[in-house]
Amino acid sequence: MSDDGVARTAAPTSTSGPAAPGWATHEPPERDITDGGPDMVQFLAADGTRVPVTDTNSPYTAYLDELDADAMRGMLRDLILVRRVDSEGFALQRQGELGLWPSLLGQEAAQVGPGRAMRPQDYAFPGYREHGVAWCKGVDPVNLLGMFRGVNHGGWDSNENNFHLYTIVIGNQMLHAVGYAMGVQRDGDVATGDPERDTAVMAFTGDGGTSQGDYNEALVFAAVANAPVVFYVQNNHWAISEPNDRQFRVPPYRRADGFGFPGVRVDGNDVLACYAVTRAALERARSGQGPTLVEAFTYRMGAHTTSDDPTKYRISAEVDIWKAKDPIDRMRNFLLAEGVVDDAWLAELQTEADELARHIRTACQTMPDPPHEEMFHHVYADPHPLVEREAAEFAAYQAGFEE
Repeated sequence: MSDDGVARTAAPTSTSGPAAPGWATHEPPERDITDGGPDMVQFLAADGTRVPVTDTNSPYTAYLDELDADAMRGMLRDLILVRRVDSEGFALQRQGELGLWPSLLGQEAAQVGPGRAMRPQDYAFPGYREHGVAWCKGVDPVNLLGMFRGVNHGGWDSNENNFHLYTIVIGNQMLHAVGYAMGVQRDGDVATGDPERDTAVMAFTGDGGTSQGDYNEALVFAAVANAPVVFYVQNNHWAISEPNDRQFRVPPYRRADGFGFPGVRVDGNDVLACYAVTRAALERARSGQGPTLVEAFTYRMGAHTTSDDPTKYRISAEVDIWKAKDPIDRMRNFLLAEGVVDDAWLAELQTEADELARHIRTACQTMPDPPHEEMFHHVYADPHPLVEREAAEFAAYQAGFEE
């Protein structure tokens, strides 16, 4: 399925229709919800033109000066291929091949930016929508599909890529990340001056996750422990059916002040800005200066998941406004204007995207069901008598059936 097809299927197309029982219809806010305000770090405008240096973005310009043409082409490639993986995941669920799929449509830059800012030793703790971060950390997208198909136990070895398993419990991963970061401290892998040793941790959540107790407890622990962790909040404006104006009065990046460490708002549809701001936050963490909260100001252009119907709570006009700020169009226009890419290069990338789509679709549809006994193999790291007994009982039960 094409990107436009996913958007048409997932995004609301009508302003009419009854609201869900017990819910008031969400009216467009009086202010422009696409305006991140003067505190928002941005390098690319919605049309792809370069934003002048300001007091807000000047602390991060040095990180962009380090990017050569290959690096910027690589970012655009990531954005396009990640969106293609996402659109295939959406289509496969609609065709009955997956049980569920949480789309990241519109949030590609908010994930590729930090994904490319991390070093190999940096450890990421995702929620369940971080397909772009997974891509950048080298996780095979087939493993993502296998998890949502229900044929593997998480889908990957998290220590191979320093990318933790997806966490469905909202906000739970924030505490996991802080605990891991405190372990990094105790291992002495912070502020050594060795770029191959010093390690930071990233914890990803959405704006809805900021309302969870686990999230706020994690910020307390990180602050008092001065832990090397970056909290990365993708503010996509909707926690399922709850808009920002029903979630909080103070935006996420400003709430960091109350915990005692810096907060930064970045344009989540600007991959260069997301990269630069995250680079700065990670270097701060690795050097022993403690946590940072980054709020990526973006938008969820599709449904919360494939089990969600966004037409019940938001209007199509709101989505259309954000489509004009599409992160891929923005980066593509910038690189075309700069002469970093041309139509021939983009055509080759489209061919690569088509080949990737065919590969993951075939791999998904031909995945074998796992052996029944495998459910007992990875419960504990070491043998456990209760699990062994249950495995034996299950084997005896299975053996009781005729072939």
